[in-house]
Amino acid sequence: MSYQKRTAALASVAALAGSAVFMAAPAAEASVVNVDYKCQTPIGVKTAVSPIDIKGVKSGSGYKLTMSWQKGVSSSPVELGKGAMSPSATIRLGGADNGTVSVSGPANQAAIPANTPIKINDLTGTYTPKASGKVTFTAAVLTIKALGTTTTCTPTNSPGPSLTLNVTAASGSSGSTSSGTGTDSGGTLPKTGPDDSVIALGTLGGTVLLAGAAGTLWLTRRNQTARARR
Repeated sequence: MSYQKRTAALASVAALAGSAVFMAAPAAEASVVNVDYKCQTPIGVKTAVSPIDIKGVKSGSGYKLTMSWQKGVSSSPVELGKGAMSPSATIRLGGADNGTVSVSGPANQAAIPANTPIKINDLTGTYTPKASGKVTFTAAVLTIKALGTTTTCTPTNSPGPSLTLNVTAASGSSGSTSSGTGTDSGGTLPKTGPDDSVIALGTLGGTVLLAGAAGTLWLTRRNQTARARR
């Protein structure tokens, strides 16, 4: 095979390796979903619709989840002073995993006027996968505690997921999820699937790419040496 043909072949292998590495990138889908809340308050039932956004950022063997409300929900007949309202919520898991993840956040940093929609600060929590595959994250129950009372807001419109992540179970994770963390089962290995094969292909591709670059350098030096001897 001529020098030109070998160089072209190595370039093709490098391009294939690059494609394999690109395919190995983790999949994540996010969308803002309107959630129709029905809130049981101390003075009766109130309703509100708020767009909900959920984000997941890899953190160690799990993910840090952030749940955001774009509009206020419920209201109070009296002013809520600074720090008087404490929110928390649950996120329902679906797909390859099940259960709920608890998220919470800081109290209100400014007074909330009476009869004004209550703006919920971003709530955060930690999710550790106990199964491998695509997992969905959907807004569930919102709880608001203020002035010694508790208001519970439940979605009534069966909202779709705000986030979908392609995850791999942490080693030793098993059991149901209630707070976003699994239970150590004594070294259970994570499940494997198509995504693991893709990652393996990406690793192999990267190895071939390095080998190809070394081969090209060797062929170039060999060709230069041969010309010098002539």
